Formats: sequence, C-alpha cells, structure tokens
Amino acid sequence: MQDSVTTHQAEDDLRNQSILIYVDGQLKPRAEATVSVYDSGFMLGDGVWEGLRLYDGTWAFLDEHIDRLFAAAKAIDLDIGMNRKGVISALLETQKANDMTTDVHARLMITRGVKVLPFQHPSLSRSGPTFVIIMEHSRPKLPRPIRLATVPHLRGLPMTQDPKLNSHSKLNCILACIAAEKAGADEALMLDINGFVNTTNACNFFIVRKGAVWTSTGDYCMNGITRQKVIDLCRANEIAVFERNFSLVDTYGADEAFLTGTFGAQTPVSEIDGRQIGSGDMGPVTQRLRDLYKGLIADQITR
Repeated sequence: MQDSVTTHQAEDDLRNQSILIYVDGQLKPRAEATVSVYDSGFMLGDGVWEGLRLYDGTWAFLDEHIDRLFAAAKAIDLDIGMNRKGVISALLETQKANDMTTDVHARLMITRGVKVLPFQHPSLSRSGPTFVIIMEHSRPKLPRPIRLATVPHLRGLPMTQDPKLNSHSKLNCILACIAAEKAGADEALMLDINGFVNTTNACNFFIVRKGAVWTSTGDYCMNGITRQKVIDLCRANEIAVFERNFSLVDTYGADEAFLTGTFGAQTPVSEIDGRQIGSGDMGPVTQRLRDLYKGLIADQITR
C-alpha cells in the first residue's frame, strides 16, 4: 500500500521553526504564540479563518479573500475588531517581520475571544476577538496524484452548519478524512444530502468528461476562490464547464479528476474508491487549467 499524502503536503523548511506569529497585535516566536484555554475557538470552535498564498511578493486574490473573511464573520455575528485596512496591515506586518517574499501560506484565524465561563453562550466572550496569523514558508510537494474514497459523512444543510463557511468547527470534515484513511485513501470524497458528488473534506472537486469540466452546483460545497477562478478560466478559454448535479457513476467514468484549493491550486486525482480515473496521472485538461492558473497568478504579480 502506498503511503498517504495530503493536498496540503509541503516541503520541509527549517525556517518555519523560527517564524513570528501574530497574536492580537503582537508578533511572538512560535513557541510563545499561545491563546487562552478559555478562548471560544479552542473551547467551542467558535470562529472563522482564511487562507492566502504569497507569490513573488503578492498575496494572490487578496481582495476576494478579505471579502470572504468579513462575510464569514458577519454571518456568525462576529466583530473582527478592525476594518479591512487593519486586517491587511496585520498581514503585511507579519510578512515583513518574517522577511517572506514567495511560496508562503498564511492562515488568518479570528475567534469570538476569551470567555469568562466555560460555556456556550456567545455573551460569555467579553474581551473582544482573538486574532492570530500563522505564516509559513510552504512549497507544495505532492509525490503522486491523490486517491479518494467516498465516505458516509455528508456536506450539510445551510441551516445546520453552512458548508460555505470557513469556520473553526471542522469536525465533520475531520471525521470524513479519518474514514477515508481507514479505507486506504488520502482524502474523503463527500456527497451532498441528495447523494450527488460534492467536495472533498479539504478541497473542491472537479471531473473532466469528454473535454468538458464538471463541478457541483455549489449549493453544499466550500465557497472556494480557486474553484471560482477555474470556472472563470474555463469560460474565458472556451473550455466547456458545468456546475451541475452528478453521481458517483459519472465520477467513476470520468477521464480526469482534480481538486482545487488555495494551497495546492489544482491537484490531480488518480483513484476514487479503488477505480483508476483516466490514465491515473494528470490529464491534459487539468494540465491546461494549471498552466492558465499560473498565468493568472503571473498577471496578479505584474499589476
């Protein structure tokens, strides 16, 4: 059996042992960057986060990521405690302090803050939000395409826990990932409540059939920025693309499959539920979209 890999697998980088982490306005060495055990994020998963990548001095699609962060905070009635300019300033301050220029991943995490009692009610968080930025040197390193296994864990209804939110409460996706690993795969392929193919536990999911790109309707999947960029690139480059319901039968018969996310961009899939997808390697449409996406990033850098 092959060793497991993940869509967030990166090269080891010793510089990450000495990074400075932003914690509520202070830059702290990694070993000293801590939050309270009474923090609502630690205690209840009450918070939102955002992931960004730095390419040659430019944070890719920065406006879209900040838009998504503020939209998520508003959705859970969380006051970030600063405006967009303040959040971006904290991001740039952390980048400068760590002398980072490219191949960097940042995770912005905002919780409702420290509680006065260890219970659920949000009114018990009275000290204001907790804001953390972890910024690491991070070059993706994927030794082979990803293997997926379908799991029983579903992407939920918007009124249970909206799957579009980047919330700190990720237990459903973690359990899905565990189930996939128990089945001998790398990550989980999750269905929606109607039994249609939706997303993985960590990334958005696409297939290619007869040159056309398919992805889910978007009703139950993560609100992926890279997902939308791929859809836009297809439309701009005369590649047929469909946001539609499709089944596992459609998926097993696909010519190609790939995942999208901020970290790995476009990650090829070789196998789903023990069935080889296409040649088992990156297909030509996936490769073309990868190249187009690199061009999109290059355009961002030169602006």
